[in-house]
Amino acid sequence: MRKFLRGLYAFFRRSLQARWVAATVILSTFALVSVGGFLSYSIGSGLFETRQQQILAEAHRAVVEVQNTFTASASADTETLQGLMNTVIPNLESKSSSSSRNVALLRSPGQSTGQYLQSPVSLGLDASLIPDSLRTAVRSHTSKLVYKSVSLPIGADTHPGLIVGAHMEIPVAGAYELYLVYDLGSAQETLDFVQRTLFFGGMALILLIGAVSFYVTGRIVSPMRKAAEISAQLAAGDLEPRMEVSGDDVIAALGSSFNTMADSMKSKIEQLSKVSQMQQVFVSDVSHELRTPLTTIKLSAELLQARAEELSPAAVRNLEKLASQISRFESLLADLLEISRFDALGVVGDFEVEDLNGVVGLSLAHIQPLADSKGSNLEVIIPNGPVQAEFDPRRIERVLRNLLSNAIEHGEGKPIRIEVGQNATAVAVTVTDFGVGMTPSQVARVFDRFWRADPARKRT
Repeated sequence: MRKFLRGLYAFFRRSLQARWVAATVILSTFALVSVGGFLSYSIGSGLFETRQQQILAEAHRAVVEVQNTFTASASADTETLQGLMNTVIPNLESKSSSSSRNVALLRSPGQSTGQYLQSPVSLGLDASLIPDSLRTAVRSHTSKLVYKSVSLPIGADTHPGLIVGAHMEIPVAGAYELYLVYDLGSAQETLDFVQRTLFFGGMALILLIGAVSFYVTGRIVSPMRKAAEISAQLAAGDLEPRMEVSGDDVIAALGSSFNTMADSMKSKIEQLSKVSQMQQVFVSDVSHELRTPLTTIKLSAELLQARAEELSPAAVRNLEKLASQISRFESLLADLLEISRFDALGVVGDFEVEDLNGVVGLSLAHIQPLADSKGSNLEVIIPNGPVQAEFDPRRIERVLRNLLSNAIEHGEGKPIRIEVGQNATAVAVTVTDFGVGMTPSQVARVFDRFWRADPARKRT
């Protein structure tokens, strides 16, 4: 279950269309539930009030009719009165506009008269359903109808009902209470039908809203999805794909602007590619052209070194400096050629399994004279035993020399720590100095080609 929820959450995070459809359906459901609840309540209240008014009007006519019947009777005979009372129930049941009306004529308690007649009750009506509170209210309000909503047990079910009571005086017999019990099951069935109709209609409407919103959002999201796909292709280096543009709406404007941007980017990249190729050719040509005079100068210097014993001490020192600078110049030309080959993707690493400690040792031996001249102490921390890895030892040594020379130049004579580490999958070398350091903006550009933190400082 948790995995399913995570997948569902990830799906909603990825799909803009799913989020829009879900939001539309949720908001529509909330609105429909609110409106449907209000309509259901209003319809239910209207049905109850209408039926209640009908019942009260019908009950008033029935009470007047029964009271007139007993008032018009001048008989004091118990049997005659009992017979008259027994006709009340079927007469009222037959004259009801609803077949679900029951009647009870109950003697009011606490009377002093000795005349007592049997209280007729409709067949199937339990007189105990009439609440004592209603009977008390009827005895207290002898001149008006009193009613109360109740629940009527009908078989295994329960129906809503309404009991209307009225005070009645029967000559000779005394005070009686007439109760008319109405079953509102038909009104409840009507309300249930309306509520079911509202519910299923609302469900169908929600599904329709979901389908429409899915279609509409799909039409809106599709160009955005296409733009994302084309952007990924452009990022991968394919500069040809473009968006389809149709119409004059905002989506069409987006597609047109996107295509214009892609065309501009393609043009700029092609221009930069041409400039880069020209730079590569220039660097390569310059490097090759400089090799000829450099070779001549180098041969001349070697010839002079071969006859160094014939030169003065000052000339020998100058010759040594010249040889050193020639060697450095030759190294710079080699670097320029390698840079041009890197730019042209023509360099393949010469990888072999080597001991990294040995490469670090060669770099330290080469850089030690510079460290001594600057007064920097090189602190070396290496593991016991060889640190084997597959790498290009010549280029790694060049990188280490560059890092070490920079650390010595800018370490302000403080110790420089060189540390070699390894684990099961990788090896590493760190060169740490404690000099001026670099600002965050300088760190961001530290690997830019030919970049210097201080353009005015001299190169070493």
